[in-house]
Amino acid sequence: MSAQPVVVAPEDRPQALSLVGEQVTVLVDGATTGNFEIFHQAGPEGSGALPHFHPWHEAFYVTAGQVTFGIGHAGDQVATAGTFVFIPAGSTHWFRFGPGGGEMLSMTPQPGVAEFFADVARQVGPAEPEFAALEKIATSHDVTILAPAN
Repeated sequence: MSAQPVVVAPEDRPQALSLVGEQVTVLVDGATTGNFEIFHQAGPEGSGALPHFHPWHEAFYVTAGQVTFGIGHAGDQVATAGTFVFIPAGSTHWFRFGPGGGEMLSMTPQPGVAEFFADVARQVGPAEPEFAALEKIATSHDVTILAPAN
């Protein structure tokens, strides 16, 4: 089957998902494109993903505010609007939205990440998630989340 053109207008997008303190909007999923997925992620200061890794690449483009990324052993990287960040498959990474919050686009060549986000939004509280519940969902989607330090 050959690829077909895709146009998704703002009014056709699904509502943002509330995920552990941030809002994730699926701009386009793998079922629509045949492979890659793109998301808009926004969150208040201090929100963001726990350290995790997965067997696919991921890229981010910061559109507003600042976002601090932790990538493997490279140390913290502060990204401001206009910064592109690429995370190779298998790399442990995390991010936190900075002062005043932030926004970014995230992209992945892995179909099904949108389903992972939807499962987290449905099954885990939007603020302080129970780690065991989050870990179970992540594992079912081939994502390994590292336990937060106490």
